[in-house]
Amino acid sequence: MKPGELASHVGKEVALSEWILVDQARIDAFADATGDHQFIHVDPEKAAAGPFGITIAHGFLTLSLLAGEFMNHGGSVQIEGAQMTVNYGLNRVRFVSPVKVNSRLRNRAMLQSAEQGAGYMQITVLNTIEIEGEQRPAATAESVFRVYL
Repeated sequence: MKPGELASHVGKEVALSEWILVDQARIDAFADATGDHQFIHVDPEKAAAGPFGITIAHGFLTLSLLAGEFMNHGGSVQIEGAQMTVNYGLNRVRFVSPVKVNSRLRNRAMLQSAEQGAGYMQITVLNTIEIEGEQRPAATAESVFRVYL
């Protein structure tokens, strides 16, 4: 959409990503990258006896999908004429439901605000990361971006 159209989209859904598979290989790679090798993430045998009955993704793995997978697969606002988009931060994040191994996730993005700056737009987006077949989302996160025009 054009930068001048952003204000008319506040409060509306502006993007919906494709489904992304969260398999054990992805969970293990995230564990290796972060050093978080807690059994509920990386040990299927031990996790089977744990609270979820199966391995689950790290909450921060779920959140990290906003930075790449969802952006690359239709889950973020596309603004015409953008030279670059910079992650400006997060206002609020909640990990609502565990993401069990081999779940599929997608991001539903709703524009919360759009403010004009000097050569940029600052937008706030409410992301709802859905789990296929589940009522409750995996996570919600308000992300703030600076879109340089």
